[in-house]
Amino acid sequence: MDLYTRNKILTVVLGILIIFLSYFLYRSIVDPYQEVIEEREMVERERHRMELVRDALVQYRNRRGNFPPTDGGLDSLIQFVKTDEFVAPRADSLFAFLPPSTYNADSLVVSPRPPHNRFEYTLNDTLRPQIYLLENPGSDDKIGDLQRTTLLNAPNWN
Repeated sequence: MDLYTRNKILTVVLGILIIFLSYFLYRSIVDPYQEVIEEREMVERERHRMELVRDALVQYRNRRGNFPPTDGGLDSLIQFVKTDEFVAPRADSLFAFLPPSTYNADSLVVSPRPPHNRFEYTLNDTLRPQIYLLENPGSDDKIGDLQRTTLLNAPNWN
């Protein structure tokens, strides 16, 4: 094999190797960043869903005079959203989910992150005004507090 042929073969092999390594480098940079972006979007969807539950709880209190009880509170909230004559016709616009999810009253109290845990709701009715705690079991996010009335309807991520 002469020198010219050997250089051509070496150039082609090194060119293919450069393309392969460039692609590998590109994927090693883009893939972790894409995971970070997807995680941020999921956190945003979870927090938005919790804010929608907070808005529904405020509507419940405004229409009924108090928050739902701790036992079955989220179920009675769903029933309220489905049946109240003011809220039910406007529920899909009042409680619009972030894409790609679409509004469904039954999934209002469920986290959009798999395994789709229900939010946890606790009411402290021993204080005036009544206060509640809405927690996401999949993260440290919560709205409200059971001790401090100043945190009524306040999310902990702001």
